[in-house]
Amino acid sequence: MSRNPAWLSYAESTNTWLEAPAVDAIQAELPELAEEIVDVIQREVAEYSDTLRGEYGQAIRLGTEQALRRFIGAQEDESPAVYRALGYGEHQSGRSLDALQSAYRIGARVAWRRMSRLAADAGASATAQHHLAEAMFAYIDQLASESVDGYAAAQLARAGDLERRRATLLATLLAAPAADPEQLAAAATEARWALPRRLACLAVEGEPGPLARRLSGDALHGELGGSMCVVVPDPGGLLHEAVVAARRLDVRVGVGPTVSLAEAPRSLRWAGLAVKLADRAGAVHAEDRLADLALRAEPEILGALRARALLPLSAETERSRRRLEQTLRAWMRHRGSQAAIAAELSVHPQTVRYRVRRLRELFGEALTDPDRRFELEVALRSAGSD
Repeated sequence: MSRNPAWLSYAESTNTWLEAPAVDAIQAELPELAEEIVDVIQREVAEYSDTLRGEYGQAIRLGTEQALRRFIGAQEDESPAVYRALGYGEHQSGRSLDALQSAYRIGARVAWRRMSRLAADAGASATAQHHLAEAMFAYIDQLASESVDGYAAAQLARAGDLERRRATLLATLLAAPAADPEQLAAAATEARWALPRRLACLAVEGEPGPLARRLSGDALHGELGGSMCVVVPDPGGLLHEAVVAARRLDVRVGVGPTVSLAEAPRSLRWAGLAVKLADRAGAVHAEDRLADLALRAEPEILGALRARALLPLSAETERSRRRLEQTLRAWMRHRGSQAAIAAELSVHPQTVRYRVRRLRELFGEALTDPDRRFELEVALRSAGSD
């Protein structure tokens, strides 16, 4: 006969053992004790009032009896997977662990009451009965702990499954061309996400999860095509929330326009352009910077335009080129007002006059021709937003 580890640890530490007559007396009543434990649990724990009937109830009775046999050492130990499975099943059934924990406490109470009486009738000493009680409650704590592990595993599995389904929904929602409405609705149902009438997309340079959790609504988030994005349903006050969150998280965020479901890819595309205009920690609303977004829409063409328009500066040193670009940009903005240019650049008006003279030498008629001036302004604005 093997002794259960819970009872064995107490017996060995105290050198106090149940004599064979006491063990035999307890073992003889284990089937009835298991029945009593299950009946009391069914009466006292409302969540199990119906679930412990029929075949399921018989399986629980058998499991309870086996646990009792292992406790007194009348059956070999088996894997704790049995009790983890109980915890896993509780989560799958939509219950908290409270009911199962109550069942364990009730089982320990009922088992101890009958076992102590049987041990006493068989001549067990008070000390042996005392340590039997300690071992019983330690054993129940062990089983309960294993069930907690199983419950936690079920929570992680469900969270992981839901996360995968939401990733699928995000890809479906932002697919181009747009997904079939029935396919989108099915993906939303699987992901437990209510399809909104309108939404807005955000692009973030960093992990999207922390940003999504700081925004109102049940936001989707994830990686799509190498870009980190967040989808906010029925946004209200989104820009303010995004600005605050971006500063708090020290990330750059682009906020796309609020659109219908079918236009979600456009909102994300605009957000991806807007994030490149944001400060180190801030948020930019795409619709507030349409001209700048237009400049970034065709980077290859824009690069060629910039190289051609600013070619006269190519022979300058890096420092000189940077100063002349700043001066030319301010000169165009302030329509040649040297005082305004000096104030913006924080330099002396004489310095402005020198730089403007140098610009006229380099660019010549380009500063007076309307089309050439337009190209210069586009080139300078795009260069200034890099």
